[in-house]
Amino acid sequence: MPLILPGNVGSATAATGFNVANSLRFAGAARDTYLTATFGSAPTLATKNTISLWFKRSLIDATQQMYATNNNAANIILNRSGASTGPTAAFYTNSGQLLGPRLYRDTSAWMHFVYTFDSTQGTAANRFKVYINGVEETSFNNTAYPAQEASQLGVNGQEIQIGTRANYDRIFDGYMAETAFVDGQALDATSFGEFDSDSGIWKPIDISGLTFGNNGFYLEYKGTGTSANSSGIGADTSGNDLHFAVNGFTAADQSTDTCTNNFATFNPLVNNANDNMTLSEGNLVATSPDSSWNASFSTFGVTKGKWYWEAKLTNTSNNYYHGVAGSNIIVANAENPMNENGFTGFYNASGGEILKDGDVTSNDYGTLSTNDILGVALNADDYQITFYKNGSALVSNYALSTTGRDTLFVLAVSAASGVSSYNFGSPAFAISSGNTDGNGYGNFEYAPPSGYYALCTKNLSEYG
Repeated sequence: MPLILPGNVGSATAATGFNVANSLRFAGAARDTYLTATFGSAPTLATKNTISLWFKRSLIDATQQMYATNNNAANIILNRSGASTGPTAAFYTNSGQLLGPRLYRDTSAWMHFVYTFDSTQGTAANRFKVYINGVEETSFNNTAYPAQEASQLGVNGQEIQIGTRANYDRIFDGYMAETAFVDGQALDATSFGEFDSDSGIWKPIDISGLTFGNNGFYLEYKGTGTSANSSGIGADTSGNDLHFAVNGFTAADQSTDTCTNNFATFNPLVNNANDNMTLSEGNLVATSPDSSWNASFSTFGVTKGKWYWEAKLTNTSNNYYHGVAGSNIIVANAENPMNENGFTGFYNASGGEILKDGDVTSNDYGTLSTNDILGVALNADDYQITFYKNGSALVSNYALSTTGRDTLFVLAVSAASGVSSYNFGSPAFAISSGNTDGNGYGNFEYAPPSGYYALCTKNLSEYG
């Protein structure tokens, strides 16, 4: 059973380092979210260009297009090659390809691709390079390199697609940040990131000072551009005003889950043969299709600290349980963890039950209705949990099970069909108030209790 602790790629940076404020959450085929733009200028130099993008995956069991042009001149694809091997990456030029063996299955961590094209090089292998988390990839299943002095077509007059391809399918499902195209230069990974001197983690650097070229662009997904022609979350901030049209996105898709502050989501890799729980919206919406027992667990686990998150009930027939469980329980019974000792949860719609060690300990805490928001405050230091209904406490400092004390993961368990949306600080649902924790992180409907923090890597590095 795979358990993923806080991501080790792009997951944390020092408070004094470069910080990325926003990402864009792509919802995949559920909402056909993608960006498109067509540029009319001639390229600065058709023999050299660079693509850089940061991303965190959500869906892993589908082929997804991350970057494309209409004539397939430049393509970055995450392929699904089967359940036994998982997805692999494919990088294409007009006349070249690099097909990699890596699986890219870590849904807890941010990753970084740099795609470098330079057909002026005399050595064929130097004409097309890929860097993954700061390191040049040299192991491929299949390679083909462009001819010397070949032009990388696909910029002048060709539509560029981010998160899809020309057919508007293979929609990316996950998060993107710091997406850039440099026209006329072949740059390596060090132009976009660096290794943290303390942790060794690859992290982004400020690229606003780069020369992007005639058709270059820089997408920060922050909603403002460099002129009156800016186009919201598709705004180009390179200075070229090459703004992207957006399709299918909502305001809630502009996320603070980034490559410098990674937020928890649910983990699609913690699964079993009988688990039918479906995750969507960046792995923040959990859908149970039937009355069988289904469960989802968070990507981050904690052993200490105080943490806050929210869940919004889409309907009252969910029969969802919300709470925490140790990793030992995930291994023992991921499908129905409530039958195991060491579990504490909240029965959200039918009687207000509190469960511990597989038994109902009380059922007089009140019920929740459609669109109610359940707030959860976990005190991992004292092994206590508090539940809130729309900002008001239902039960305070309830003692968690001490059986097999272990790393605690957030979980959602369902005994009936229904949907719940979650907010670990980067909400999957619209927020009207916009509260942060005491460190200024997260975006919550209700203010976290004093001393409780969002489940993100900046907080985990300090308190977790």
